[in-house]
Amino acid sequence: MSQTSPPPRVCSHCDGFPVVHITTGTHTPDGQRRTLAATCPACKGTGHRSTTAVSPVGVSA
Repeated sequence: MSQTSPPPRVCSHCDGFPVVHITTGTHTPDGQRRTLAATCPACKGTGHRSTTAVSPVGVSA
C-alpha cells in the first residue's frame, strides 16, 4: 500500500490564488488590455503555506 502525504496547506492570505493580473485600463496597439501581475507577498507566489520550525522564545544562553 502506498503512503500518501497530506495536501499542502493553502496560503491564508491569497486563498490559493497566488498571482493575479490587474488591468491598468489601457490597451495595447492590437486592442488587448494591459495588465500587471501581482504576487502574494506571504507565500511568494506558491499558493501554499510553508511549515516553519518554531523557534524558542525567551531562551537565554
